[in-house]
Amino acid sequence: MVQTTVTLRGPGDPTELRGVFGAFPSGVAALAATVDGVPEVLVASSFQVGISLDPPMVLFAVQEQSTTWPALRRAERIGVSILSTSHTSVIRQLASKNKGNRWDDVDAETLPSGAILLHGAAAWIECEITHDYAAGDHRLIVLTVTGTFLHDDTPLVFHRSAFHDLAPLD
Repeated sequence: MVQTTVTLRGPGDPTELRGVFGAFPSGVAALAATVDGVPEVLVASSFQVGISLDPPMVLFAVQEQSTTWPALRRAERIGVSILSTSHTSVIRQLASKNKGNRWDDVDAETLPSGAILLHGAAAWIECEITHDYAAGDHRLIVLTVTGTFLHDDTPLVFHRSAFHDLAPLD
């Protein structure tokens, strides 16, 4: 092992911290449900699968100041669509703070539970909220999986503040 002297900076610079966090690629998920007759959607690159297999659990982080989460958290069930490369044209629209046109030209279906699933997703997961924890300027939401469906679509990846698709290594 080569010994070097490295001086790390503290995490006080938000721009550098975002850059460091952005160096880790992540998938992108749309969490959606109908609440009081209104379709709600939240896009998260903080979504994590495989938190637990027994019982099956996933989690995501949402900003404390989110205006969508207070409504979505009231849903009986939440549909999670693992977004694919087919969603690149609507992803910013789904994540927009302008809730008026979020669903324009988005092909989706609503399950009897109220969970909404987007067509063209790499996978679908239906969940219910199990835990909601405060975590700095975010909340960590743990969801118990109640149903799944796997598609063949290529998942979308968020890396260094841009969307990418996956290419297999040769």
